[in-house]
Amino acid sequence: MLAGGGERAVSFGTVSRATGLAAATLAGRFGTRDGMMLAALGHFWDGLDAATDAAATETKAPAFLKALGEAAVPQIVALSLTLPEMRPRAEAWRRSVEEALALRLGKTEPALMMFALWQGQRLWQAAGGRGFKLKEATRRLGTSG
Repeated sequence: MLAGGGERAVSFGTVSRATGLAAATLAGRFGTRDGMMLAALGHFWDGLDAATDAAATETKAPAFLKALGEAAVPQIVALSLTLPEMRPRAEAWRRSVEEALALRLGKTEPALMMFALWQGQRLWQAAGGRGFKLKEATRRLGTSG
């Protein structure tokens, strides 16, 4: 719901219909809609951190990003950047991915560019934009990775 419709798509009613749990049960568990949303975002970040750790076995930058797969939902990353409670997790994840890319590419600046290209590509693909091949981006950035 967060990825498809943002914060406005999330209410006790919509989550109740999607999960089959009573709205009162959700309210009792999370207290507020914001509490429920923050719990969902925390779960997202736990999963993304685990996916990032698992991707660490990949030695090439494009393969590392590809291994992150669908876990790195750009709409949820972007939403997290707007929330003071989630922004530190998003920023820490970005730094960890950039550092992992820099190790694979041998240079910091291309790693920063590749991260931005990758997240931008994923965001615009959701809106129907055309993508590019990460291997091609690596070559154009002048890295071996």
